[in-house]
Amino acid sequence: MNTIPNLIDGRWLDGEHTIPVTDKYTLEVCAQLQCASRAQVAQAVAAAQDSFRARRLGASERAELLERAAVRLEQRGAELVQAMQREAGFPEADAQGELRRCLQTFKLAAQEGLRITGEVIPIASAPGQEGRIGFTRRVPLGVVCAITPFNSPLNTVAHKVAPALAAGNTVVLKPSPHVPTPANMMAQALLDAGFPAGHIAVVHGGAEVADALLQEQTVRFYAFTGSTEVGKAILSKTGLRRTQMELGSIAFTLLDADIDSRRVLPKVVNAAYRKAGQVCTSIQVLLVHESIADAVSGELAARVAALPHGDPRDPRTVVGPMISETAAARLQARIEAALDAGARRLAGGARERAVLAPTLLADVPERAEVRCAEMFGPVMSILPFASVEQACATVNSTPYGLASGYFTNDLDHVFEAMERLDVGGLHINETSSSRVDLMPYGGVKDSGFGHEGPRYAVMELTEQRLVTMRSSRN
Repeated sequence: MNTIPNLIDGRWLDGEHTIPVTDKYTLEVCAQLQCASRAQVAQAVAAAQDSFRARRLGASERAELLERAAVRLEQRGAELVQAMQREAGFPEADAQGELRRCLQTFKLAAQEGLRITGEVIPIASAPGQEGRIGFTRRVPLGVVCAITPFNSPLNTVAHKVAPALAAGNTVVLKPSPHVPTPANMMAQALLDAGFPAGHIAVVHGGAEVADALLQEQTVRFYAFTGSTEVGKAILSKTGLRRTQMELGSIAFTLLDADIDSRRVLPKVVNAAYRKAGQVCTSIQVLLVHESIADAVSGELAARVAALPHGDPRDPRTVVGPMISETAAARLQARIEAALDAGARRLAGGARERAVLAPTLLADVPERAEVRCAEMFGPVMSILPFASVEQACATVNSTPYGLASGYFTNDLDHVFEAMERLDVGGLHINETSSSRVDLMPYGGVKDSGFGHEGPRYAVMELTEQRLVTMRSSRN
C-alpha cells in the first residue's frame, strides 16, 4: 500500500508511526500516512532556519522559482485532481476549481514578491534633523509554520506557502492528515522548480505534531486555518510570536425583496453546497425578505432536491462525501434535533456513509445548532427578515464575522449593511462565498485576524525595518 512520507531538508522520510488515510467515499484505506516524530519536527525547523540564513534568494529569483513551480503543478494536474477526489471526496468540478485557483495564487505571489517596498520618511523636516534621511525596508521573518485544513488541501496551502516564500521566508508545513497528498505534491514541485532543500518542509501527523511545532522557538510566524477552538489553543502557546488566524464561521447571505431569483438562486445553491458545504464561507443561513420568502423557499427546495450527490468520481456528482462518516453522522443528528424542535425539512437530510444529501431547512428555532453553531456541511436554513436592521442584527448575533453576501438593488440598503455588519468581507450582489484569490481575506471576532491574499499576506510575512542616515560631514 502507498505510504505518504515527510519532507525534511530535501529528503522524503518515514515517520515514527503511521495512520490510515481513507477514500472518503468508499471509506476504504487508500494509503498510510507517515507521522513525524518530535525529533523530526525539530530537524525540519532547524533545516529551515539554516536554509534561511544560508540561502537568501533575491526577489526575482524567488518569483521565477514560484512561476516554475506553478508550471510543474499544472503538469501534474490530473494526479492532483485524482488525489483530491480520493482523499477529500471532491467531485471533479470542486477539484478542478481548487487546482485552478492554486495556480493563480502561485502566480500572484510571485508577482507580489517583486513589489515589496518601504517608504521614505521625511525625517529632515523635524527640527534639528537637517541633512538626515530615513526610509523603511520590509524584510523576511525567517521560519514560517503553516498549519492547513482538509477542505482546501491545495489552494489554502498555496495561500500559506507561496506568499511566505515570495517574501523570502522558509516554510515548515503541516497539512491535514485527512488529505496529505496534495501538499506533498506541491512541496515536490517547489523542489523541482529549484528552491533550496531546506526552504520547504512537510511534517505529517495530528495534534501532537502541531504541538511540537508550537514548541519550536525559532519559528517566527504561525499561519493557521481551522476551528476557533484550535486557534485559541495555538494562541495560548505562541506567546509574542506573530500569527495569522482564519477560524470558524457561520456565514449568512441576504436576499432583498427586489432580487432576480433566476440569476441569484443558482449562485446561492453553489455557495451552500460546493465541497459538501465544507467551506468557512458556505451559506449556512439564508436571510430572505419576508415578502419573497415563500416563493424563494419553494424554488430553492426544488433546486436542492435535484442536486446529484454521491460518488465524487461520477462526472454528474455535484455534492460528494463529507470528510468522514463521523462528521456526516454528527451533522445528521443536528438536523434531526432541529426537526424535533419544530424545523421543517424542505429537501435532503438522508445519509449514506459519509454522503449527506444536500439539505434545506425552514422554521429553524433560534437555539437549534444548525442555526447557532458552525455546521461545516451541506445544510442551509432559510430565515425571513423584515428590515435590513433586523437582518444585520441576526448576522451580528453570532460570535463570528468572516463574510456575508447581500443581493439587492437598493443603494440605501447597501450603505446600511456596510455600516452595520461586523464581518471581514461584504459582497454585494454575490454570496458570502464569493472569494477572489487576490483580495484580502480574513475575519473579525471569533473568525480570527490577519489576512490571506498574496499582497496582504506578504506584508504580514515581513517586518518593517527603519534605516536613517546622516552625512559624516554634518
